[in-house]
Amino acid sequence: MAGKRVLIVYAHQEPKSMNGSLKDAAVTELSRQGCQVTVSDLYAMNFEPRATKNDIVGALSNPKSFNYAVETYEAYKKQSLSSDVVEEQKKLQEADLVIFQFPLYWYSVPAILKGWIDRVLCQGFAYEIPKYFKNGFFQNKSALLSFTTAGTAEMYFKKEYAGDIRYILWPLQHGVLHFCGFKVLTPQINYAPERASEDKRKEMVTSWSRRLETIWDEKPIDCSLSWYFE
Repeated sequence: MAGKRVLIVYAHQEPKSMNGSLKDAAVTELSRQGCQVTVSDLYAMNFEPRATKNDIVGALSNPKSFNYAVETYEAYKKQSLSSDVVEEQKKLQEADLVIFQFPLYWYSVPAILKGWIDRVLCQGFAYEIPKYFKNGFFQNKSALLSFTTAGTAEMYFKKEYAGDIRYILWPLQHGVLHFCGFKVLTPQINYAPERASEDKRKEMVTSWSRRLETIWDEKPIDCSLSWYFE
């Protein structure tokens, strides 16, 4: 889809990792389609994951009692957020599709990616009251989680010790992406690449590339409780 803009928010330390290969495959395939692809390589950027007073440039609204959410909301309205946050917000604002590429850490994202979520998706920019969920700001954008796990696929079922993978996705897909209004696409999950053969790992990358060939035709998931828990 020539002219489409894609943002890949990538969180892995090693370029030669499976996550690195999946990121590279996405860049290659989407660029081949004529998309404009931007990668936020968080580790390479040395992205600051901590949400602190440094995210506000200039005077605080209430210097006597610091409230990060309130201060960043006011700073966004006054255009006084730190430059690194503003740069990421600009990338996100321009994107038609956002891909989050990461390894699953403790049933969630790596700290550096959680910091990106905390700092970039501030009130005023990513949501407003009551403009969230189906009324969210990013209704014209799609997003998906592409990630790797340490455990095999057989471990992520309701009666297994890891639990159903959809339970794990609830906070990220529903509490972050859907909350901000994104159309959430089916996650791309690559189970236990470190336990897989070289041929199997290549298959994972090829499968991802093939999916991306028709990614613009995909329908979003049903963002309801039943998708996750029934």
